[in-house]
Amino acid sequence: MSFIDEAKITIKSGSGGDGMKHFRKEKYVPRGGPDGGDGGRGGNVVLVATVHLNTLSRFSREHHFEADSGKRGDIQNMTGKSGRDLTIMVPVGTIVREAATGTLVADLTDDGQEFAIAKGGRGGHGNNWFVTSTNQATEMVERGEPGEERELTLELRLIADVGIVGAPNAGKSTLLSVVSNATPKIAAYPFTTLEPQLGVVRFESGADMIVADIPGLVEGAHMGIGLGHAFLRHIQRTRVLIHLLDGSAESPLADFTQINSELALFDENLAQKPQIVVLNKMDLPEAQERWPSVREKLEARGYTVMSMSGVTAQGTREVINKVREVISRLPAAKPMEGITVYSLPEDAGAFDIAQDEHGTFHITGKRIERAAKMTYWEVDESAARFQRILEALGITKELEKRGVQPGDAVFIGEYELEWGE
Repeated sequence: MSFIDEAKITIKSGSGGDGMKHFRKEKYVPRGGPDGGDGGRGGNVVLVATVHLNTLSRFSREHHFEADSGKRGDIQNMTGKSGRDLTIMVPVGTIVREAATGTLVADLTDDGQEFAIAKGGRGGHGNNWFVTSTNQATEMVERGEPGEERELTLELRLIADVGIVGAPNAGKSTLLSVVSNATPKIAAYPFTTLEPQLGVVRFESGADMIVADIPGLVEGAHMGIGLGHAFLRHIQRTRVLIHLLDGSAESPLADFTQINSELALFDENLAQKPQIVVLNKMDLPEAQERWPSVREKLEARGYTVMSMSGVTAQGTREVINKVREVISRLPAAKPMEGITVYSLPEDAGAFDIAQDEHGTFHITGKRIERAAKMTYWEVDESAARFQRILEALGITKELEKRGVQPGDAVFIGEYELEWGE
């Protein structure tokens, strides 16, 4: 399965079922009155985070998701059957945004966390709902509320305690394989790791620590050069970085400076994360020769510096124990981390009125357009009710201020109306 960490999808909740128009017709009840039931509620679309997924690859094949609509109301005041909710499973660490604006909608960071991304439409009222003291035989009914449609982008950011960073071929995958249960591909050439790898380190105490191997960074990674840009965001959730240096490289310190620069250019907070700098490949004579100078210069800058050999596992346990010690001293995660983030809802009653070159008025607005879709225009009572909605929202007053006259064409969404007296 290929690792895919970005996707765009379209989701739609179910529409509500239409209300029923019906009158009781029983032998000994000559004036039974309306008994049409309400339509059923449309199904919600719900995102659920799970640890059993680690890629968004499903969404490279499936792009459109729609919940069931509610059923029409029935006689004897029976409500129609509600539509089933649609559950979409996503990996833990998935960030959800509005595709058009990039607005953050949800951040799913916990296993089993649920987020209702689109609410099903309300069922339309049957004619029994509209009975009044002066109208005992109303024929007015209501269509179901349309489902909510949204275009979203999904972005996966791995959740790990520790991120391993370094230049290509520094030995990150080797370290991960030695200290955890992960089995990444390992070879002696750059860019062996083409996607992030996760491993779990289990301690004798029973505690677990999740470690992520991030593909090698090269100069210009923050601009998308090499493999860096696609994976830098996966470091953002980690709490500690192991900065692995290649002991066989000509200048490990130059690599160290370059990688830190790339981190800071991508996200200034990344360079501020606690780092444990580790010189790898101490089984090689050239690494042993460079070690005293590397340690002295980095310790002078205030870094914790260690050495190891991923091939022989020399020093790897000490590195992991040091990481665990550093994590234990860190403050608890900030309150905003690990919880769902909701965007502020728009003003449902807001509307806009525009007039084209022909003098035709065009009204747009989430609430009024939805009300128009739920209206049976062929029933006079329903049309009159819609007129009252226009007044309640202040649209009638605004149109009159702009000079609307009887007979003028007024569009509300896709519906064309003729303005009356």
